[in-house]
Amino acid sequence: MNLKSIVKLTNIVATISILLLIYWVFIFVVTQVFGLRIFRENITQTFSMSVLAILALMGGSLMLNVMFNLTRIAQKHNADEIAPVSPHKSKKWVLAFALTFPLVFGFLFAGDYWTAKKKENLLMQSARAIVETNTEKTNRLLNYEFSDAWLNDTQDTLTFFEKTDRNFPHVSMIVKDSVEGADVFLAFRDYSTTKNDKGEIVKPDKKSFLMKTTKPDRDYLNKVFDEGLTEKRFIASDGNYELFYPYTKDGKTIVLYFSDYQRYGKMGS
Repeated sequence: MNLKSIVKLTNIVATISILLLIYWVFIFVVTQVFGLRIFRENITQTFSMSVLAILALMGGSLMLNVMFNLTRIAQKHNADEIAPVSPHKSKKWVLAFALTFPLVFGFLFAGDYWTAKKKENLLMQSARAIVETNTEKTNRLLNYEFSDAWLNDTQDTLTFFEKTDRNFPHVSMIVKDSVEGADVFLAFRDYSTTKNDKGEIVKPDKKSFLMKTTKPDRDYLNKVFDEGLTEKRFIASDGNYELFYPYTKDGKTIVLYFSDYQRYGKMGS
C-alpha cells in the first residue's frame, strides 16, 4: 500500500469517526434535554462519557486537518492532480447528512414511546393479576374507615402486593374523603401506630395523608369516585411512570396507585 492509499484510508476512518461522534453527542443532548428513556443501563452509562467524546471530537478535527495537509503534500510529491469537487455534489452530501438528524430525532422519541408502552403493559398486567389473585385482600381495602386498625391492615396488604410482583416498586391506595369540609383525596401507604405517654393510641391525622395532585389528576379521580369511571390512567414523564387503577365492588370504590421511576430504557443489549 503506497503513501497515497494510506493517507486516503486514514482520512476515511477519521471522517467516519467524526460523524459518529457528532451523532453520539446529538443523541446524548436530545435524551438529556427531553428526558427520554431509551437504552438499557449499560448503554446509558456510556452517555456520561460525553465529555470525553467532545474532547475526541476536537482531537479528531485536528487529526483531519493534519491528514488533509498530508494528502496535499503526498499529491504534490507524486505529481497527482487534485480532482475538483463538484459544488452540486457537495451540497447533496451536506443535505443528506443534515436530513439524518430529524430521522435520529424521530427514532429517539419512538424509542422513548416504546419504553413507556412496555412499562404501561407491565404495570397493567401485574395490577390485574394482583387484584384478581388476591380478591380477599383487595376487598378488605374497600372497607375504608380512618382508624388505626384499618391503616395498619392496609399497609400490610400493600406491602404484600409490592413483594408479590417485582413490577410493583411502589403502590399506594387512594380514597376520596373530606377534611375541614373540603373534598380531598387521601393516599395511604406507610403507617405506624403512635401512642402517648399513657400507652393510648393517638388518633392519626387525615392531613398527613393528603395526596398532592394536579388538575388532570383531580378531574380523573372525581370521575372515578363520583361518576363510576373504570378507565385506567397511565402517565409517563421524564422517567416517572404512574398508573391509576380503579377497583369497584358493591358500590365501594378505591384507586390503586402504582408509581415507578426508571433511569434507563429497554432498548439495547
